Amino acid sequence: QVQLVESGGGSVQPGGSLTLSCAASRSVFFMFTMGWYRQPPGNQRERVAFIDPGGSAHYSDSVKGRFTISRDGSENTVYLQMNNLKPEDTAVYYCKAETTFETFWGQGTQVTVSS
Repeated sequence: QVQLVESGGGSVQPGGSLTLSCAASRSVFFMFTMGWYRQPPGNQRERVAFIDPGGSAHYSDSVKGRFTISRDGSENTVYLQMNNLKPEDTAVYYCKAETTFETFWGQGTQVTVSS
């Protein structure tokens, strides 16, 4: 089992920045792909970014150039730095840890971008 706890959400004006954190209950980066997903109101959950065990980062087109995913193995924490936020980035953001055999989700953290 892996417990994931997200934090760092909040309200921000368009153009602002936030950094989300996802703390894992144990060391997972060497075998788990860590991802950030979001679910806007009334919409399906979508993948925003992920980082594989080798450290390669990947982004959806909607956030490329604005968001950065990173990880700190000493803290068992993955981050999502979000810059130049837009109203359409408003969503509940979830952290996910997965391998071929297992998937774990965090509880989510709300991000609201509004003037």
